[in-house]
Amino acid sequence: MNIKQLRAFLCVAQSMSFANAANQLHLSQPALSLSIKSLETSLGGKLLTRSTRTVSLTPEGEALLPIAKRLLTQWENAEDEMKQRFALQLGKISIAAMPSFAASLLPQAIRQYHQRFPNVQVTIDDVLSDAVVDMVANNQVELGISFEPDTLNDLTFHPLYEDCFIAILPKDHPLTEQNSITWQALLAYDFITLQRPSSVRALIESALANAGIPLHVAFDAHQLATVGRMVSEGMGVAVVPALCRKQANEQGAICRPITTPDIRWQVGVVCKPRSHLSVAAAAMLDVLIDSYRSLDLESH
Repeated sequence: MNIKQLRAFLCVAQSMSFANAANQLHLSQPALSLSIKSLETSLGGKLLTRSTRTVSLTPEGEALLPIAKRLLTQWENAEDEMKQRFALQLGKISIAAMPSFAASLLPQAIRQYHQRFPNVQVTIDDVLSDAVVDMVANNQVELGISFEPDTLNDLTFHPLYEDCFIAILPKDHPLTEQNSITWQALLAYDFITLQRPSSVRALIESALANAGIPLHVAFDAHQLATVGRMVSEGMGVAVVPALCRKQANEQGAICRPITTPDIRWQVGVVCKPRSHLSVAAAAMLDVLIDSYRSLDLESH
């Protein structure tokens, strides 16, 4: 039994005329009769009784009629839904993003995407960078925005921009008088950073170790927002990705470039290969790449 046979049966059953049904379906009467016969053969018995002038349903045909209507309606609804999904008139995508990115830069791309595809629902999970990669790998989300991971396995990474790290200081801190700060000068004060495991902390520790600079941590926290709040309350100084600049300023902290060593890291989209993405997710990937390809956080 297939959808063409059901459609043929329903058309004959509703019109009670092979001639009228053949005309509606744009088929020859022999082709229509063959389709009905094939349906009857596959089901195991007669569905229609046909005389010279009349067509009537057998009891089994009567039983099939509401089932055929329901199946055809479901088929047409499914067909319509899939066409809408492929045309981006319907759909849903999930994105995991680092909280600092989700709170500062992501809304720009989401707004552009919504203007182009208003009927596609977008869900955002703001999680730590390391968790972003895990969520993509475990099929919890289609797209993840994070720092470039050390290993990708079966995932792909699409760079969006290069982020630099900046120092954040409490107001009236002595180092705010300097236009640029070295790590040696900064680490003379209580240092606040993220708890392990954290890709941000790991990058800082690696860069300082390579430069032969010891790192002594006074306080650590789980979220960059908490680190920024602790700095603004005068508990110490910190180094964060430049994408946190706006949030740090809003919390009352002062931002300065930090050098020697200068730490930079690619921020981008982690996802399965493009051929594995839904149409909605592939369109979002393009919007993300277009939105941030020329972003310069150092000038913001």
